[in-house]
Amino acid sequence: MTTRPRARRAFWGDIRFLIGIALVILSILGVWLLVSSARETTPVLQADRTIAQGEALVSDDFRVVEVSLGAVADDYLAPQDLVSGMIAARTLEDGELLPSTATADAQSSRTTNVVVESSVGLPAHVGVGTPVELWYSPLREDDGEFDAPRILAGDVVVASIPEADGMLAQQSAAVELVIDRAEVADVLAAITGGAALSIVPLGSGS
Repeated sequence: MTTRPRARRAFWGDIRFLIGIALVILSILGVWLLVSSARETTPVLQADRTIAQGEALVSDDFRVVEVSLGAVADDYLAPQDLVSGMIAARTLEDGELLPSTATADAQSSRTTNVVVESSVGLPAHVGVGTPVELWYSPLREDDGEFDAPRILAGDVVVASIPEADGMLAQQSAAVELVIDRAEVADVLAAITGGAALSIVPLGSGS
């Protein structure tokens, strides 16, 4: 009586088995990495209040929060990244994380702050960080009357409102504005020339 030789397992069967095992291992590893990454947090700065464009960035205006940012963690400032001379390159909202793109060097800034007197008061919704237009009515030399209003500076941000009461004021109101340095001379000339100045929120009429 003769015995049949044992059939060999097909080579491709072994390969498919090994590939299946490798895929299972990779899947488990991927899930583990994903969970581990989600658990990793980074300390970053979060604004404690609305910070207007051009304001100096100081630690007292921020709190440190632990957040999971993953691959974009380097795009936000940690406490040790905040150094003297930094200013806000744009308005930062209360509670917003501080991205590196929202900071600038004070020495290279193209803006400065100027206090103007708005002759018509301020709407209640105007506050720190509000984008506005600065309008003016020049004083005519021939009759001492004010000329038609026109835009004096269009890309302006409110830095602060001294003694603002949040109501639509009936009298004039002092407002600190962030203005492009190229427009400062025209603004100062309008002030010294006795023009009537008005703060108009973007989207509003004159």
